[in-house]
Amino acid sequence: MKFVDEATIDVAAGDGGNGCASFRHEKYKEFGGPDGGDGGRGGHVYAIADASLNTLVDFRYTRRFEARRGEHGKGSDMFGIKGDDIVLKMPVGTIIADAETGEVIHELLEPGEQITIAKGGDGGFGNMHYKSSTNRAPRQKTPGWPGERRTLKLELKVLADVGLLGMPNAGKSTLIAAISNARPKIADYPFTTLYPNLGVVRVGPEKSFVVADVPGLIEGASEGAGLGHQFLRHLQRTRLLLHLVDMAPFAEDVDPVQQVKAIAAELKKFDPALYAKPRWLVLNKLDMVPTEEREARVKDVVKRLKYKGPVFEISALTREGCELLIQKIYQHIAQVHQSMQPPTDVDPRFSDAPSGE
Repeated sequence: MKFVDEATIDVAAGDGGNGCASFRHEKYKEFGGPDGGDGGRGGHVYAIADASLNTLVDFRYTRRFEARRGEHGKGSDMFGIKGDDIVLKMPVGTIIADAETGEVIHELLEPGEQITIAKGGDGGFGNMHYKSSTNRAPRQKTPGWPGERRTLKLELKVLADVGLLGMPNAGKSTLIAAISNARPKIADYPFTTLYPNLGVVRVGPEKSFVVADVPGLIEGASEGAGLGHQFLRHLQRTRLLLHLVDMAPFAEDVDPVQQVKAIAAELKKFDPALYAKPRWLVLNKLDMVPTEEREARVKDVVKRLKYKGPVFEISALTREGCELLIQKIYQHIAQVHQSMQPPTDVDPRFSDAPSGE
């Protein structure tokens, strides 16, 4: 399936049905009185977050969605039937904004979350609505109100706890395949990843986190070079970034330290808030480095980067060091979730602690 993370759509709620001006006509009832019913409400347009979707491709080719109008009121006290609603299923993480003003209307962050994006028009009043003791034969009626019509911009930002960063061919796809249920394309040439991949990492019973792999970044990505710049937005909701570094023997003109600095600079240009997120250094492909050279190579990279944060030495291909990395990630994510929980004030009358009397 083609990955699409942006789309523009037109939505139109249904117009309300017109009210009816009618009078009762029955044998032996000379003055039957007004019996014109109200029009039906026009259909609403809803958006609902569907956890089974991961792309906006459905909105790339079908761009207009219009709900049915309400039926007109009729005589004999019959009200019009309301128009059918439309429910648009969107991936979790979709941002819905007004295309003209850019104002964000809503973000669908929870599976099953539903909002109204276009409200149907109310039905018009029939003449029975105006009947009173002083107006026994009203002829007034009103047309239905028009439904809302909007042009909306949809933007998808995937929801993941951890994001993988790195140059093309740094081993991000191999890592996400090794630790999660994701099965991305893996090959020995750059840019095998053309769109984000999500994987769920199972740590234990009811213990898991989500990892996002985006296409590799190159210098100039924030200005449009390569593929990664198109998908950097998908890292903005992550709580932790893993910066993968290819530690396999390099050509003389390729320096892993300069590559790390280049990607960090691109992050800062794209979004300072993304640059400020916790970022761990993951030194990958150590299985390709002779055992006697590993320690010196790792120390050299860390020293020249002047890096003070956590450093992990792994081989995604052989899974060496991956289990420790998984456990540390889960501990970090759990601490972040715990810190975001609102404090619970306990009423001392219901506390199990001794009162001190």
